[in-house]
Amino acid sequence: MATPSSTVDPETRARIVDVADGLFYARGFQSVGMDEIRTGAGVSLKKLYAAFPGKDQLVAAVLGGRHEYWEHGIEQAVAAADTPRDRLLAMYDFLEQWFGDDTFRGCGFINAFGELGATSPAVAEIAREHKDSFQRYVAGLAAAAVPDVAAAEELAAQLALLAEGAQTTAAIAGTPEAARHARRAAEVLIDAATTRRA
Repeated sequence: MATPSSTVDPETRARIVDVADGLFYARGFQSVGMDEIRTGAGVSLKKLYAAFPGKDQLVAAVLGGRHEYWEHGIEQAVAAADTPRDRLLAMYDFLEQWFGDDTFRGCGFINAFGELGATSPAVAEIAREHKDSFQRYVAGLAAAAVPDVAAAEELAAQLALLAEGAQTTAAIAGTPEAARHARRAAEVLIDAATTRRA
């Protein structure tokens, strides 16, 4: 049996998600209604609900897009770095670039969890999985820089916390400074973990 979204062409569906993402990210998930998204996307309410039967499904699609954007940005920055140490620090270079964007309003997953996490188990789970995914990614990078497994795991947890804290601080402060401070703190932690190994 066809799913409701299969009746809507991919281009229209992508446009709906793009409009919803912009509105949700700028103004919050709860303050934006489906009718406003329909108007912005230039589709009928019937077509909007054919693509996304409820707001939760649309929020999930928006967060899926945010996850892909995040992974792509981090992976590009890391791929441009030469050494395991530089790959860990490249994450903060990506953050600085992102924080400097005029549209930056903090982490979409933290925002979604803060607004909807208590009432939407699905959104809470999506946010947790996104953060877990980042933690696993950092752990892989840390393992390449610090062969001692326990030290690498501890370093990964510390570096991920620095990145998370920088996102929240940058959103509130409205400047990219937090990424630079986090990067300098990361250098200290990486060097300490590397020295402890020896």
